Amino acid sequence: MSSVKTISARGAYELQQQVGTLLIDVRSHMEFLFIGHPTGAINIAWIDEPDWEINPNFVREIRQLILGGTSSVEKSNEVPIVLICRSGKRSLEAGNLLISKGLTQIYNVDEGFEGELNDIHQRSSLAGWRFDGLPWEQC
Repeated sequence: MSSVKTISARGAYELQQQVGTLLIDVRSHMEFLFIGHPTGAINIAWIDEPDWEINPNFVREIRQLILGGTSSVEKSNEVPIVLICRSGKRSLEAGNLLISKGLTQIYNVDEGFEGELNDIHQRSSLAGWRFDGLPWEQC
């Protein structure tokens, strides 16, 4: 059985450049819009407002996205999917679910978009997509 592959933010950016790779930001819609997100990322929330419960349609939404980009259902389980959240924890949970549903090329950005908190409780100062200076945008 496959497992979620760990990837750095820089590695994820390089993988994102390959045709067919999907970069999915699993943070809430509010985080995606107001904190910012990697350029080219698609937002499919793992946990979202207003109830902050796991999205019961998460796998279905991912599969619909995949099938929109491939003509082969057989190949759809092999599409490279990079998952990112704030610090790599939610995206790992989401990735484990996708693996359990048969998808095989799942990558988790281990430091996420903002990374862990520093000693004075600030993010984006130790690691992560923004810290690494990778392309991002804010709506």
